[in-house]
Amino acid sequence: MNALTNETASFVAWRARSQQAVEQALSSWVLPGAPAGLGDAMRYAVLDGGKRLRPLLVLATSEALAGDAVAAMRAACSVELIHAYSLVHDDLPCMDNDVLRRGKPTVHVKFGEAQALLAGDALQALAFELLVPEDGSVAPVMAVPLCRLLALSAGADGMAGGQAVDLASVGQTLDLPALEAMHRRKTGALLQASVMMGAATSETSPQVATQLQRFGACLGLAFQVVDDILDVTADSAQLGKTAGKDAASDKPTFVSLMGLESAQQYADRALEEAHDALSQSGLVHCDVLHSLADWVGRRDC
Repeated sequence: MNALTNETASFVAWRARSQQAVEQALSSWVLPGAPAGLGDAMRYAVLDGGKRLRPLLVLATSEALAGDAVAAMRAACSVELIHAYSLVHDDLPCMDNDVLRRGKPTVHVKFGEAQALLAGDALQALAFELLVPEDGSVAPVMAVPLCRLLALSAGADGMAGGQAVDLASVGQTLDLPALEAMHRRKTGALLQASVMMGAATSETSPQVATQLQRFGACLGLAFQVVDDILDVTADSAQLGKTAGKDAASDKPTFVSLMGLESAQQYADRALEEAHDALSQSGLVHCDVLHSLADWVGRRDC
């Protein structure tokens, strides 16, 4: 019992320390000086909110492999900028038309639709700019695969493609393979890329890379199923976003397909497989990754 308590305390301390480091780095790179108030909208979209799960996955994976710390922080912030841009655009009236995000008005509610669209565009561009700094602190041999991983996860075969399927599926009933495929793109691709970008800051054997890919894929699936469950079981204050939105929009979810209890069992199995992938990787220093997986799969908000 004491060992478990100490391990949990250690993870909580690591998480808080890493979240603070990411927040400071984001604040230093997302500057308010962009013209016509664009910088203010960008900072509003990114700073002072969110769990920073994706940056934490980058940092934890890099640390487990003794990767380049400078590249890892830039990669961590770049993936968070892509995530932030996606939320800004997803909340727009032409997409999910949501008014609450991270416990505050969405960007288009605060700054207007046009400014929100431009803020998302600028955040996406800045994400790639961070990976190719002028000072050469990220070597081209590392920057190129980092950019490719991020681009693939955000594009038509990743997040954007998943969102397109999601919008096209309103009012329809998807079977389990189709629902999994949609969310592997919409949610899972960026989570998996976070893990693999952390791995790309170090030399990684094919065996380790394969298991880390599996870990990221299973974690992404667990994350989405839990998200669907929380949309039904939690309230808006707890979530920091509008609860019950999926059902109100008649979107297919794991809960609508299989029921609450079966969805929870499905999430548990995905989480167990994520842990198994880490165990099979042979990595010695992956306690933080195990803890991050539990944090995702057991979260209540």
